[in-house]
Amino acid sequence: MKAVVFDEELKLVNDYEKPVPQKGEALVRVTLAGICNTDYEITKGYMGYKGILGHEAVGIVEEINDEDKSLLGKRVVAEISYGCKKPECPYCAEKLYRHCPERHTLGIFHKDGVFAQYFTMPLEVLFEVPENVPDEQAVFVEPLAAACEITEQLHIKPFEKVVILGDGKLGLITALTLNAQNIDVLLVGKHQNKLDIAKAQGVETVLLSDLKVEKKYDVVVEATGSISGFETALALTKPRGVLVLKSTVAASKEFNLAPIVIDEITVLGSRCGQFPAALRLLKSGKVDFSPLISGRYKADDALEAFEKNKEKDTIKILLDFN
Repeated sequence: MKAVVFDEELKLVNDYEKPVPQKGEALVRVTLAGICNTDYEITKGYMGYKGILGHEAVGIVEEINDEDKSLLGKRVVAEISYGCKKPECPYCAEKLYRHCPERHTLGIFHKDGVFAQYFTMPLEVLFEVPENVPDEQAVFVEPLAAACEITEQLHIKPFEKVVILGDGKLGLITALTLNAQNIDVLLVGKHQNKLDIAKAQGVETVLLSDLKVEKKYDVVVEATGSISGFETALALTKPRGVLVLKSTVAASKEFNLAPIVIDEITVLGSRCGQFPAALRLLKSGKVDFSPLISGRYKADDALEAFEKNKEKDTIKILLDFN
């Protein structure tokens, strides 16, 4: 089968061995996949991963190695991690597979990813896509679930003000998601064309250069991935407010954490999310991610697609495996 593989270098392989579903797993034929910044970071050495890349995809279940055949022939998406499923594992018991010490993660950790014609995953992490949700929307379910995770972890009161820093994929999707949940959201970024995408769907936006920095926000979501973004986020969080970290910040200089103590700020790490809530939001039609699509490439042009993904104005690149 065709597969986009990273092994010291990124390459398209035309004769990669087709996976075989193990007991309790399904074989999924990929129709559409999305390139994530994590995929690009892996090509630079992140996680030391080698294998098929990709963790955002939608596809059709073609084979099931289990008595439960209910998903056979169905269009599905897959949560990116599965755990050990041992009775004594508290994380698997709560379906928090991403925290299981023995987890496998699609295209990132000990598990071939979805940038291929086929992939396998356990049935418990596969979810049927609603009929009214096209592939072009379903392929966004993983980052959408990550955005929904914020309100799973944190109760945001109707009167509280939320500001999101960063107008990349993560910031835009988070802003659209929280806005769809009727939360008072302000999106801050450096690129007017990207801010306009959120503005068109009812999100209040402002350029960073025009932002008045003051400690008045109850919840601040940091989605820039930069130290300067983190420092600005701290400066916007009111005393006893909550700072939500959606991106990992690699420190390249010293920065002052004293305001966290002085202002008694709660810092909340927020990572992946569970898919059912995200699929319900897609089914409702309250969010539209099509304006985020910057290009769609055939699998044969995957290397070109990765180059396009590096460009500054690119938001989301899709790979078509049909």
